[in-house]
Amino acid sequence: MKQILYSSTLALTLVSGASAQDLPQSGSDWFKAAQDTIAARLAVQPVTGKARNVILFTADGNGVGTNYAIRLFSGQQAGGLGDDYVQPHEAFPNVALVKTYSSNGQTPDSAPTAAAMNSGIKTKNGMINILDTVNVGDCAAGAEAGTRTFAEIVSEMGKSVGVISTARITHATPAAVYSRTVSRDWEDNSALPEGCTQKDIADQLAEQMKAGVIDVALGGGRRHFLPESLTDVEGKTGKRTDGRDLTEELRAIGAQVVYGEEDFAALAQGGNAPILGLFESSHMKYEVDRTGEPSLAEMTEAAIKTLSANEQGFYLSVEGGRVDHANHDGNLYRTVSDGKAFADAIAKAVEMTNAEDTLIIVTADHEHALAFNGYCGRGSNILGLCMAENEQGVEHSGVPNLGDDGKPYTVAGFLNGVGSVLVQQADGSYAGSRPEVSEEQATDVDYIQQALVPLSSETHSGEDVAVYARGPWAHLFGGVIEQNVIFHVMNYAVHAE
Repeated sequence: MKQILYSSTLALTLVSGASAQDLPQSGSDWFKAAQDTIAARLAVQPVTGKARNVILFTADGNGVGTNYAIRLFSGQQAGGLGDDYVQPHEAFPNVALVKTYSSNGQTPDSAPTAAAMNSGIKTKNGMINILDTVNVGDCAAGAEAGTRTFAEIVSEMGKSVGVISTARITHATPAAVYSRTVSRDWEDNSALPEGCTQKDIADQLAEQMKAGVIDVALGGGRRHFLPESLTDVEGKTGKRTDGRDLTEELRAIGAQVVYGEEDFAALAQGGNAPILGLFESSHMKYEVDRTGEPSLAEMTEAAIKTLSANEQGFYLSVEGGRVDHANHDGNLYRTVSDGKAFADAIAKAVEMTNAEDTLIIVTADHEHALAFNGYCGRGSNILGLCMAENEQGVEHSGVPNLGDDGKPYTVAGFLNGVGSVLVQQADGSYAGSRPEVSEEQATDVDYIQQALVPLSSETHSGEDVAVYARGPWAHLFGGVIEQNVIFHVMNYAVHAE
């Protein structure tokens, strides 16, 4: 045993003492790149000053798998093979895996996951910033069991607060920045149960803006702020049954309320908080369909410009909300194109801030039932067919791999959803076989990925997501953590001495 240990120690000493240039593989580009990575890692020093600003980026449904698909898409759009592409957040020095389960669900929804990041606790599916001792939908009990949010904490410190989403601004993830509710579905008063005194989510946003907690809010969801008697600028009616026009109430306190790209552009040139941007009646458009409304990067830039006017700093929550919706629809093209738009917003924030005083955190609330096939050669279009490896070169052979049914298959698909290969028969049973698919069909913007289990909407999954961070106290992220730890890192960073 002593001889084995001595030999192992000697071998390690010889290897560690050997010059990298003396190894036969030292001329490989892979070897050189790895050496550069080690040098970069050795140069990383923790930032331990107080965080003046905190920016939390959440791409809804962007787990490790979805992030991988977005990476390949972005790299291939840039003319590369995709796998070696580096997204802005993937260059951050601190990374951890995050457990996303809720207190009552192995698979979470966006309400408790967003609450975990904004209140520091896990709670039940469907509830936002409410202790999990309460039953979902229990209005009376929920009134006594609300948390204090990170936005409220930093607002009392004198900081400004902004919230951005490409979903409705009253949807679960953005709502967790400013509201408390026993049901994420209570976005306006028409959804409240009879006798319930809890304020709906849109009303809570208006109240938080009036109170000076929320300074900037940009997203969709106009209908939840307008009465059902009112038609908006796009000819769509509001949903409120209490006759209130929350936009007019906010204008009465000096808020700027904008609805489209043109008035947003004017606002972005020098508007002052409070600002409410409501760019769609419901969710904002997918990036590939976007017209007449700002991009996520443009909203992020405008918010940072406005919030930075506060010398005390700010907290900004940015959600790429429609990554999740495209996954639910089984439409990978819109998933990854909205994911690229999310990455562009991160790049803009990195450009506009300093790592010495701004903590940037990039994560997801949960993952989806997205799955990847093999064995695909490099450069296989992430949206298209899984091409065979090229044994004589690097890029794929151009010949699709075939299943045992003799048909090609795509690089990615879903375990469940509307694209199921099983079709309901006249007797109610399900049967079927996998349809033939071509590269042209699979790469079309409207293509629905093949799936297994038939469901009208693809589901979330419970697997881990990643968190990437840079800036003050970002090094506290590491290993495998519970999702609610994200709040505690943010809270520590803004209070550190």
